[in-house]
Amino acid sequence: MDFSLSTEEREVRDWVRTFVQRELIPLEQEVLRRERAHQPGLTGEELKALQLKAKESGFWGVFTPEEYGGMGLSAVMAALLEAELGRTFVPFRFGGAADNILFHANEEQKQTYLLPTISGERKSCFAITEPGAGSDAKAIRTTARKDGTDWIINGEKTFITGGNEADFTMVFAITDPEKGANGGVTCFLVDREAGWKSEYIDTMGEWGPASLIFQDVRVPETQILGEEGRGFELAMQWIGQGRYLLPARAIGSCERLISMAIEHANTRETFGQKIAERQAIQWMIADSGVELEALRWLVLNAAWQVDQGIDSRHAQSMAKLYGGQKANEIVDRVLQIHGGMGYTRELPIERWYRELRLLRIYEGTDEIQRRTIARNLLKGHVKVGGVLG
Repeated sequence: MDFSLSTEEREVRDWVRTFVQRELIPLEQEVLRRERAHQPGLTGEELKALQLKAKESGFWGVFTPEEYGGMGLSAVMAALLEAELGRTFVPFRFGGAADNILFHANEEQKQTYLLPTISGERKSCFAITEPGAGSDAKAIRTTARKDGTDWIINGEKTFITGGNEADFTMVFAITDPEKGANGGVTCFLVDREAGWKSEYIDTMGEWGPASLIFQDVRVPETQILGEEGRGFELAMQWIGQGRYLLPARAIGSCERLISMAIEHANTRETFGQKIAERQAIQWMIADSGVELEALRWLVLNAAWQVDQGIDSRHAQSMAKLYGGQKANEIVDRVLQIHGGMGYTRELPIERWYRELRLLRIYEGTDEIQRRTIARNLLKGHVKVGGVLG
């Protein structure tokens, strides 16, 4: 088994690492200052400027197929890039991206929605979660009623990432109550001008999701994405597009945090000794180092399965569950090693503490991942020891 990176993979990874070090990490103090003043960490103009700077070196649409002007990188490469971006909390993402299900658009829809999203002219959001239907996506209550050649949408979506900034949404609604999720849910492309409204949701972290309100929002039949009644399949495709990328980003965060803990332990003295000589500190760093490496291989194995065309849902659930659990334990230990200073806002540890807590909730809670993993094992979909295929 060869775990080494190819020359190209190493060069791509190293470029992103350098970009993060030179362009993003120097912005951290200003980002923290703005966030504490309840302002965006980066303005839209600043984000775009950084994206264009990356584009000059070819980093545009890193996951977008080459036929649409992207890099079309592999899943393993995507995981490596996310890990590098995770080394900072500056809210940067590469430009040139679009939700995977937008590629199911017809030619007219691609001109109106897909291509402008890839170019950065438009912003989208994915809207399936509802106040009474979080992890249970099949329990959605938003409806779309046929009226001539139009559909009238009523309902509410919640915790929608990018919902406050989006120009249009991919909203999922019940179009045939008798069929339910399997054949009765349809996805609609709905412009903000059609009449839906967004409301900001304040959270303990810097993630600012939205509630989307649909009250008699009328859309033409031509706005259906994919096929009528096949929306739930699209939703599952979106949700499963890359669950491994979430814990991948946590890898970079944990690498940076553990490095901070090591530096502090080798500097801080108590009772005449550096705390690095204390067994309690040594064990916290040792456990964190082991868990980080275990997480790295869970993520890379899940990504490798994606590249090989293997059904990777089980491996991705394992990576997501372990990543959420261990990233939170690691940041807690790092805070503990720093003592009172770790609890202050003078250091960015508390910022990561709040951010990483979200990893155990969104895009599939810990409990949902455990349910999925247990069901796969108990029903024989995956055999014990069969994660590697």
